[in-house]
Amino acid sequence: MKTLRYSLCLLGACTLSPAWAANNTSYNPAISLILDGLYTDYQKDPSNYTIPGFNLGGEAGLADPGFSLGETELVMTSNIDSHFYGNATFSMASEGGDTVLSLEEVYAQTLDAPAGMVIKFGRFFSNLGYLNRHHSHTWDFADAPLVYNALLGGGLNDDGVQFSYVMPTDLYIELTGELLSGNAYPAAGNDNGGIGASMFAIKMGDDIGDSHSWELGLSHWNADKVKGRTDAAGAISFDGNSDVNAFDLIYKWAPYGNMVERNFRFVLEYLDRSESGDITDINTTATSSYSGDQSGWYAQAVYQFMQHWSMGVRRGELDSNNSGSNTTVMTTAGLNNSDHKPVRNSAMVQWKPSEFSRLRLQYNDDQSASETNRAIMLQYTFALGSHGAHQF
Repeated sequence: MKTLRYSLCLLGACTLSPAWAANNTSYNPAISLILDGLYTDYQKDPSNYTIPGFNLGGEAGLADPGFSLGETELVMTSNIDSHFYGNATFSMASEGGDTVLSLEEVYAQTLDAPAGMVIKFGRFFSNLGYLNRHHSHTWDFADAPLVYNALLGGGLNDDGVQFSYVMPTDLYIELTGELLSGNAYPAAGNDNGGIGASMFAIKMGDDIGDSHSWELGLSHWNADKVKGRTDAAGAISFDGNSDVNAFDLIYKWAPYGNMVERNFRFVLEYLDRSESGDITDINTTATSSYSGDQSGWYAQAVYQFMQHWSMGVRRGELDSNNSGSNTTVMTTAGLNNSDHKPVRNSAMVQWKPSEFSRLRLQYNDDQSASETNRAIMLQYTFALGSHGAHQF
């Protein structure tokens, strides 16, 4: 067990733990600021972005053209006492030309729960899938994978309680359960006794020799009583049930665990969302029964070929199979099945002179809409102040 966690840390895979906060004695709480910005040049106007076969919600749109703020974050962390650890993350982002301030994560976490269990309560990123639990400044690409935009509205964070337990086995096995308010997309509301959604996940991983590590995850998210979920355009409302299943596989390599000069990371995720219920055109009040099975995957590989320099490629694809009783409403919602297969290919190169700074150049060949929209993205990310290690 010690060998696994040690080598995962060498591969840049440590979990940000409350123990790290205990050693931060310079400030109480420890404060860090993540500066993130973007310049994007699109081939076509991204303001009316759609994905055929998907009714987009949450923050599923494209980044603003030209100069814009990314997910700039103010983070405060500290051990509260010998029993609890606290984290508050405030996010500032540019949306439609406006600067939006939001509470991304605000939670307390136990330090000494019985039987080695960790209990987290407040607002946090769900452990659904792989990338969802990572803050955007830790991503290997400037934007979220296509499937995250289509199925999760860019990502899922919600209010609730999370229980996690690492089993006492040689093979790393972590079990996670979550009870959530359901106020966050793809749910809406908490009519079910104040609990609008739930999630269960199992993660397992191990070392292969001195240079390789892997992790495999299966997770399931469910909302039984979605009520009044509106899409990003505010045109469609959905009432019904929603289920998301996720599979993820991660492989990392660094020669003898030394990632300074060279390392390689591969990530594969598949998500499937099944929904049934009714949709309503908010403008006309016309309704339609709706049943949808929507899925997608992405695979990405990033290779650091020399110190401070790395490059990567990513491909994502989507598929949908939707049916409804009112063709007009289904068309307005963008849920009519289409022969078009949404695809997005990305390539990036980045310079990272230290763990606190990064400059990235990315190219997207985006065929998710009916017309291809190519984009060039220039991104900077700087970390100011104390900042802990990231998750695997």
